[in-house]
Amino acid sequence: MEPRSEALRLLQRQPELEARMRNPVGIRINEKREIFELRSRLEKYPAPVGAVLEAARRLHRPVAALSTKDVEMVEEGIR
Repeated sequence: MEPRSEALRLLQRQPELEARMRNPVGIRINEKREIFELRSRLEKYPAPVGAVLEAARRLHRPVAALSTKDVEMVEEGIR
């Protein structure tokens, strides 16, 4: 998987996991483990993560609403 799309996928998954961690019902061990793995994987992609966050900022949209095409367009300076 391309680093840009992998970073976007991971950044979009992170809030879902954090919300499940705040849920008072159920076992959160799996979510906690997955969050640590997710953050570890994000550390491998500092430039793509920065590009995704910059695209969200410039387009005034949440990361969850972005596509890889949006990130590419911002990186290329089209928008």
